[in-house]
Amino acid sequence: MSDCIFCKIVAGEISAIKIYEDEKILAFLDINPVDPGHTLVVPKKHYENFSETPNEFLSAMMPVIDKISKAAMKATGAEGFNLALNNGKAAGQVVFHTHFHIMPRFPGDGHELWKGKPYAEGEMEEIADKIKENLR
Repeated sequence: MSDCIFCKIVAGEISAIKIYEDEKILAFLDINPVDPGHTLVVPKKHYENFSETPNEFLSAMMPVIDKISKAAMKATGAEGFNLALNNGKAAGQVVFHTHFHIMPRFPGDGHELWKGKPYAEGEMEEIADKIKENLR
């Protein structure tokens, strides 16, 4: 996709600090990191979002994510990491090319996770049934 920044990085048209590369996957440092070591893992082929990405690419990404997350924690001294994927505009996706964020985390780094809210009476069972129906 000619206007996709991640496709341009994959093609070498835009420079990036690469962490890992194989025939299907590229990983590089985020230019606006949550914390040092924040790495993006992308399929080299363009897919707009997670829902459109074939399993062959998703399954190739997970071992890479595992390897990089461990290496990033050691390299940065992080005590944990967040693995994130924003799927669609409503979820905060800004670059419409499938990508996972590996974000090393440190105590007191100032980043907070979202706050949950309880289900209304009977709502949990209702939504569970709807999700199960759509698994078919």
